Amino acid sequence: MVPAEAHAPVFEALRLTVLERDWLSSNNIVFRDADGKGMAVVDTGYASHAPQTVALVDHIRGATPLTRILNTHLHSDHCGGNHALQAHFPAVQTWVPQAAFEKVQAWDQERLTYRLTGQQCEPFKAEHALVDGGNVELGGRPWQIHGMGGHDPDAVVLFEPEHRVLISGDALWRNKVAVIFPELDGEDGFTPALESLDRIEALNPAWVIPGHGQPFAEVSDALAISRSRLRKLQAHPTQHARHALRVLMVFHLMEHRRRSVDEVCGWLVGAPLARRPAVLRLMQEEPESMARVILDSLIADGVVHQHEGQVALA
Repeated sequence: MVPAEAHAPVFEALRLTVLERDWLSSNNIVFRDADGKGMAVVDTGYASHAPQTVALVDHIRGATPLTRILNTHLHSDHCGGNHALQAHFPAVQTWVPQAAFEKVQAWDQERLTYRLTGQQCEPFKAEHALVDGGNVELGGRPWQIHGMGGHDPDAVVLFEPEHRVLISGDALWRNKVAVIFPELDGEDGFTPALESLDRIEALNPAWVIPGHGQPFAEVSDALAISRSRLRKLQAHPTQHARHALRVLMVFHLMEHRRRSVDEVCGWLVGAPLARRPAVLRLMQEEPESMARVILDSLIADGVVHQHEGQVALA
């Protein structure tokens, strides 16, 4: 295994700093402009962590203003700090993937998935689009923009070819795979997800900065793990739907810390995603009973602890 600190000279050369967060908020990747007059941040975490995101950016920037926000995709844990940062830095400009640009202009919460998943995201503005096949300058160097379907059809990754560093969003993690949301709407998401891994492999990155977790250099291992897990889920779509509902419930408990059994089950029942025809068909249960099955499975696996009618992450 490559020591984590081995990336330090590379990241310094690229003028970037990784603010590693947790699974409720995505990592934030902060760049200092080559002329020292501005900074950029890629992905901004979840809305409930927005004050912390602002504080972290303030701490690292010193007297240098934040001038740009970029989002790899617009799931709530990657752009939930946009609103707060825009309020804190009124002159900041925001770039979002081209495929999501119009959704932001209309602030369509259904198409942006916030209503679908029962998650929150404060409205924000976007002035620019990240176009597949284009480039964006970060830290004084051109970073390639590559569209990556699967987890989110609108997503992009950013790649710096000289040092071969990839900002992967949720397209590639070290040991896990993200929920493939199009599948929960009855659309093919596994094929684009596997194709995205092929595109990443063709880029041949030396370092990957994932949306969650530490930067890593074991790219071939990560690609093999992701392919294996995606193919298993593709072969067993009911298992994928169950996994997705578990992820949503865990995310909800990360946000709220502790809730009653009725509250957490009621929340999942009320989440439109749990009522999608494709999900109901795969799970073969009504939302009310399905929610209790999901919670019981998390308790049985030791992920969630139950005490006197209250549940929290173990």
